[in-house]
Amino acid sequence: MLQLNFSPFPILESERLCFRKLTDNDAPEILVLRGNPETMKFIPRPLATSIEDALNHIKIINDKIDENIDINWAVTEKGSDKCIGIMGFYRTQPEHYRTELGYMIAPEHWGKGYVTEAVKTLLNFAFNSLNFHSIEAVIDSRHKASERVLQKAGFEREAHFKENFYYNNEFTDTVMYGLLKRNFIK
Repeated sequence: MLQLNFSPFPILESERLCFRKLTDNDAPEILVLRGNPETMKFIPRPLATSIEDALNHIKIINDKIDENIDINWAVTEKGSDKCIGIMGFYRTQPEHYRTELGYMIAPEHWGKGYVTEAVKTLLNFAFNSLNFHSIEAVIDSRHKASERVLQKAGFEREAHFKENFYYNNEFTDTVMYGLLKRNFIK
């Protein structure tokens, strides 16, 4: 079984981005991210409505890091400490050497290639430092931008589930993508 240890917390860098641990100081940015209907359009979770909601979200993330279960990073632009997104791995299955990738970034940073850059950085870390065998991503079938990010990173579409998810009084389709370590191209 895969043994994970996130201590000390792994700080990562890519060409334009830095990846650090979330802190309570990030609560205003997390509130903006998780409270924005546009950002949350394809994420079936209630909108954050207060700093307390944001602090709770940060605590959930950091508790899982402390327990060596899952890991997420605050994403910043190099030269700035302001959190512009959250990305990482959750629903980890250490017995299967598998985890799920998740990511979100503030709308003012959409279309800059940041998510693709970040995903490749995180995949490299997951496969080559954490030793995962496979990574999945589950997205709303209508989220075409997310689908493009996954395809650019080498993920393959593995399944399309019709109306399998019910949220906000509607049934939606989900699509599962997967990437094996041997197919990862840095």
